[in-house]
Amino acid sequence: MSTYLIADSGSTKTDWVITHDGVQVGAFQSAGINPFYQTAEQIIPVLNEQVIPDITAQIDRIFFYGAGCADEKTSQPVYDALLHCIPSSTQIEVASDMLGAARGLCGREPGLACILGTGANNAFYDGEKIVHSIGSLGFWLGDEGSGSYLGKTLVVRFLQNELPASLHENFAATYPEINRLYVLENAYKKPYPNRFFAAFSQFIAAHITDSYMQQLVSDAFSLFTQKYILKHPNASDHPVHFTGSIAFYYQDILQKVLASNELQCGRILRTPLDGLVQYYS
Repeated sequence: MSTYLIADSGSTKTDWVITHDGVQVGAFQSAGINPFYQTAEQIIPVLNEQVIPDITAQIDRIFFYGAGCADEKTSQPVYDALLHCIPSSTQIEVASDMLGAARGLCGREPGLACILGTGANNAFYDGEKIVHSIGSLGFWLGDEGSGSYLGKTLVVRFLQNELPASLHENFAATYPEINRLYVLENAYKKPYPNRFFAAFSQFIAAHITDSYMQQLVSDAFSLFTQKYILKHPNASDHPVHFTGSIAFYYQDILQKVLASNELQCGRILRTPLDGLVQYYS
């Protein structure tokens, strides 16, 4: 009889589930954990304040999949923090959110797994491991199609007076604090610029019936498809799966973009956790 703690973490939030003998017995959320931005000393308070209070049984094994956990070295802050806060665990595995997405979406079958949440990523998974990926360059140099990319595109168009008049007025009324200096300060001087810009994707969601917004999202998904999916050999021979809030909430637009590129649409899940619970059962 074993109790597992499984986590799927992005830059904005972390989804956690507790399973006992393969059956989910608990679920909760915490702030995002990303070792690219955080040290172990900064992660430990998040665990102590937002995770430990929801753990009511001894944890035997931990499987943490997260953004910024590219390899053993980059994952070390997360590993150290988990070991410090949950010393009862006899095994702690920290791996990339991309591997977690692939296992949760594809299970033990081959396919293309993609993430469209705060950030964006992609990989071809052979049913056991990731064998090919068009590497993500992160928020400043990539993440096309993600929430941070959509938000950044929206804010830039607002500041450069490129939005239709009605949307410009609504945006200004919704975010009266937004001006050039405020945006530049949050972009270049404050931490987590990806989270800052991703928050503006909520405005897109609130106005998604507007054809301009639909086109903005469609263009972002088309760019993601061209830059990443279609560069995988034989991409059209395998289902393309997605996880993440952006893919989930705009899945109608995403499906149309995939169809226009003659790609097979697979599963579209808000989080890969349900699939990961099955994977570990």
